[in-house]
Amino acid sequence: MSVDILIRGAGVAGLAAAFVLAKRGVRVTLYDKSERLDGNASWYAGGMLAPFCEGETAEERVQRRGIEAIDWWDRALPGLVQRRGSLIIAAPRDQGELSRFARQTSGHCLVDAAELAELEADLTGRFPQALFIAEEAHLAPRAALAGLLEQARNHGIDIRLGGDGPSGDGFDYELDATGLACPLPGLRPVRGEMAVLHAPDVHLTRVVRFLHPRIPIYIVPRKDQHYMVGATMIESGHDGPITARSLMELLNAAYCVNPAFGEATLIETGTGLRPAFPDNLPRVIRCGNRLAINGLYRHGFLLAPVLAEAAADLILNGRTDKDFIHETDCEW
Repeated sequence: MSVDILIRGAGVAGLAAAFVLAKRGVRVTLYDKSERLDGNASWYAGGMLAPFCEGETAEERVQRRGIEAIDWWDRALPGLVQRRGSLIIAAPRDQGELSRFARQTSGHCLVDAAELAELEADLTGRFPQALFIAEEAHLAPRAALAGLLEQARNHGIDIRLGGDGPSGDGFDYELDATGLACPLPGLRPVRGEMAVLHAPDVHLTRVVRFLHPRIPIYIVPRKDQHYMVGATMIESGHDGPITARSLMELLNAAYCVNPAFGEATLIETGTGLRPAFPDNLPRVIRCGNRLAINGLYRHGFLLAPVLAEAAADLILNGRTDKDFIHETDCEW
């Protein structure tokens, strides 16, 4: 039996769902109100596939299911995933933060200053110890979004960007992946802020998380000595540009990691509002033939593949994923 589905939203959740459903033989129409992929929360994401690090604040299921995503991305977009692991560091005066992080997470090993220098020569002599998680990875989010869109076109998906969207009539299912634009009860915005720096004198090859009691940050390497410096856990619905204070804090933290960032060129700044439920867990919500993938919080690229597969299993096989499927009588 053929199935037609309308997916609203071309962020990582909507694109992943379109890709998964099309591969399973579903006729998919993908709509987004924007004419381009830029501007949504996925566009400004760090792209860290770090399920063990998420154990600091997230439930066990986020780590367990997030591990699946690294291989999923590798299969979907070969060559995009960088399996270099994650380094977690803290200033000498904040070594208590490193100990706290170690207690709250798993999958890591403690490395001393000499071992840290072997992993990242640019951190030589700056930190007495670090945590290394070898099984984590990262990818370039914008390349991932573009890659999924290309895959969607290759699978014959009807892609409609910009303009008025389809009404939903004539489709067997409608899946909403529009984030905060979806009027689901309980959603709140969580602000993420980032800066992209071109630092020719910095040579980092893997994600570095710099722990700080007030503003922990991450540094993600991109191509040609470009680095994304970001913070993703700001409880705010402010949707404006990055503030001067936030930018100074990001840049100061990057400078603490490596003073060569002081000579970097500021290429771009950006902010995004991520949708989150009160428990910070994402959901696939079904109400009749309407579904929503939402509440990805800071786990967009980590859990979007899992939620996409769960939604496809629910639509095609009636199979319920006990971790993330929610049935509801509500309308939205």
